[in-house]
Amino acid sequence: MASSTVRPTNYPAIKNAPLVGLAEGNGAFNNLHLAISVVVVPYLLKSFLPLVNRGGFKTYLFLLVLTGVPTTVAYWTLVSMYGPRRNEKVVLPGKDIDTSSPFSFPTSSPTPGIRTRARFANTTTVRSRSLDLRVFILKLFIFLGGDDFYEWFLGPRMIYTSGVCTDNTVEQSLEVLQDNKLAIVCEKLDLKPTDKLLDIGCGWGTLVTYAAKNYGCDATGCTLSVNQAGFGTERIKKNGVASEKARIICSDYRDLPVGKGAYTKIVSLEMAEHVGIRRYSQFLSQVYDLLDDDGIFVFQVAGIRPPWQFEDLIWGLFMNKYVFPGADASCSLGWVVNKVFCSLRTCVGQPDMCIFTFLPPPKLEGAGFEIKNIDVLGVHYSATIYQWYKNWVSNKDKVVAKYGDRWYRVWVFFLAYSVITSRQGGASVFQITMHKNLNAFHRIEGVPKHASIHVKPVKEPLLVE
Repeated sequence: MASSTVRPTNYPAIKNAPLVGLAEGNGAFNNLHLAISVVVVPYLLKSFLPLVNRGGFKTYLFLLVLTGVPTTVAYWTLVSMYGPRRNEKVVLPGKDIDTSSPFSFPTSSPTPGIRTRARFANTTTVRSRSLDLRVFILKLFIFLGGDDFYEWFLGPRMIYTSGVCTDNTVEQSLEVLQDNKLAIVCEKLDLKPTDKLLDIGCGWGTLVTYAAKNYGCDATGCTLSVNQAGFGTERIKKNGVASEKARIICSDYRDLPVGKGAYTKIVSLEMAEHVGIRRYSQFLSQVYDLLDDDGIFVFQVAGIRPPWQFEDLIWGLFMNKYVFPGADASCSLGWVVNKVFCSLRTCVGQPDMCIFTFLPPPKLEGAGFEIKNIDVLGVHYSATIYQWYKNWVSNKDKVVAKYGDRWYRVWVFFLAYSVITSRQGGASVFQITMHKNLNAFHRIEGVPKHASIHVKPVKEPLLVE
């Protein structure tokens, strides 16, 4: 099909993709084919190679272990190079992608692993011996590093989560995007002066300050960062909120000195990605315990699309190596809600594993929550990150002077790549409103704040008689 069958956009609210940027990528990966390859390759080697062809089942297992990783790498390489695109509606120009990049720096090729490494390899890097060490170093920087690093792209609101675009006909500033999100979250929580609010992973305390200032509730934020706690406490004070009404605690949410049901409203915005898959169910169960039986939980979490393309995989691998080592809990919406289903809840040894399937049990619904509303905000994240990108580029000299050219280039690449992948659906963010699934929860009281049902028709509808 010709490229004319695909329609590019020109909305001021986002960084619009050029026509070539709307081309579908290669998504030919198949788990079954990979599994067959991993199982069959050692069998063929055992059948035809001298010396090992006389061995038995133990020899086969030895070859399976020996060839498993190389077979997987070979499969991924061949499929990514020669697998078909999802469709051919956009005709690729057959040129290097650098020639059509909408950003002001050389981006990656369709398989950018080598070029990405080369781009960041010409300056000194820390060669960590293990993933755990890299995770520790990164978290040490996040929790003890200077706030100026984040100010240079987050701006005055200091919110490190997706904003919300409410008008696609104008380019809303980063501050407007974030203010939109703060208002939406607080309205979904249905905050009242009598509420006790907990913000898990509160960052620099902007939401805590906003909620206490505008809704009069008692608001608590918890963070692992000493800098964030200090910044947030000062922000609360500057906004005229009394210390007995709002506070930022430098503490793990698991160590809060409160009992079960201590909070009537809980919010967690893009913190769960860093909890990790293994501890995800435990995190949600702990939130359940902290929430009052009549309470509301607003949960915003970044995620990916299940029918991923290889460019999505490359973006994820890049993030894991250069930006967020160990943050492995960005999963599909279905996985977060309840997609990973296991009817048998009896577990042995590890509470996060099913006795038969060895798959993680259901998440939100499995933890005892009832989903009230889900908003998928991927394109809103694209609009937000584009503003971060522009802020980062405008502060290049400051970043390079303090943190070096390599750190600047890693992040300018990451932000630009994130603008693209969240715009086209490779990555997204889900804002989920829920409450405990109890008979005595008064669901009817949530109708006024059930945002997705309150739509405004373009014109008065003609009723059917």
